[in-house]
Amino acid sequence: MTEITFPADLHYLIEHQVWARPHGDGTATVGITALGIQLSGEIYMCRPKSVGVAVAQGHAIAVVELAKSIVAVKSPVTGTVIAVNPLLDEHPERVHQDPYGDGWIARVTLSDFAADAARLVHGPLVAPAMAAHARLFRASLDNA
Repeated sequence: MTEITFPADLHYLIEHQVWARPHGDGTATVGITALGIQLSGEIYMCRPKSVGVAVAQGHAIAVVELAKSIVAVKSPVTGTVIAVNPLLDEHPERVHQDPYGDGWIARVTLSDFAADAARLVHGPLVAPAMAAHARLFRASLDNA
C-alpha cells in the first residue's frame, strides 16, 4: 500500500479536496487531492472550464465523470482560467495517477490570493486536517 501524501508547497481547500500551487507570478495551478481521488474513485472524463472563464473559490472549475456519477470539481482559488491541462482530453486517468503532477486541471490568474488563503490550509496543519476529513468518510490515509 502507498501512503497518501500532501505536498508541502500546496494550499488545500479541505472541504472540497482540491489544491492550489501558487507560482509567485500571480498565477496558480489547481487540481484534486490524492485523498479526494481515493474518496471518489477513478476518473473517466475531466472537463475543465474554458480559458478565459472566471472562477470563484468553492465554485466549479471542472466536471469529472466517475464510475457512477458526474461531479463538479470546486476551485480552491478565485481568478480566471488561463490554461487547461491538454493531457486530460486523451488521458483523464492522469488526474488519479498523478494528482500533483501531470494530473493538474487548470492554471488560474489569481484575483486575490490573500483573501482566498483564509479558507486554505497550508504547512503543518494539512496532515491533521486531511486525517479529520478522511475520518468523516471512513477512509484511511494509509492506502491510495
